[in-house]
Amino acid sequence: MTKINTSLHSSRRKSRKAHFQAPSSVRRVIMSAPLSKELRDKHNVRSIPIRKDDEITIVRGTNKGRAGKVTSVYRLKYVIHVERVVREKSNGQSVPLGIHPSKVQITKLKGDKDRDNILERISKGRAEKAERSKA
Repeated sequence: MTKINTSLHSSRRKSRKAHFQAPSSVRRVIMSAPLSKELRDKHNVRSIPIRKDDEITIVRGTNKGRAGKVTSVYRLKYVIHVERVVREKSNGQSVPLGIHPSKVQITKLKGDKDRDNILERISKGRAEKAERSKA
């Protein structure tokens, strides 16, 4: 069987190198989060790159079930920070816990013109693909 996408490596070493040396533009796409059932039905989109001010629910880990607003997207560390999801340090100071975007679910999108265009473009492509498969 031949390789489907020749620009991607199947080697573990090269895949890890590409992941950890990825530029910020690529990290944005890697840091996509799935949409909630309601948003998925509404926009016909499964996941979208996460951004600040999106409202999310954590679906995995010790903070499972906690909801909040994204306060920062830390692309260098591949994590997001959510309001009120913090850890107390030994000196009493609170630090935000880093959560990977794949372990959260977007419940409310922070919409703007560019984001609406992205959603429109993805859903249009999905609709065309569905029509082609029917014919």
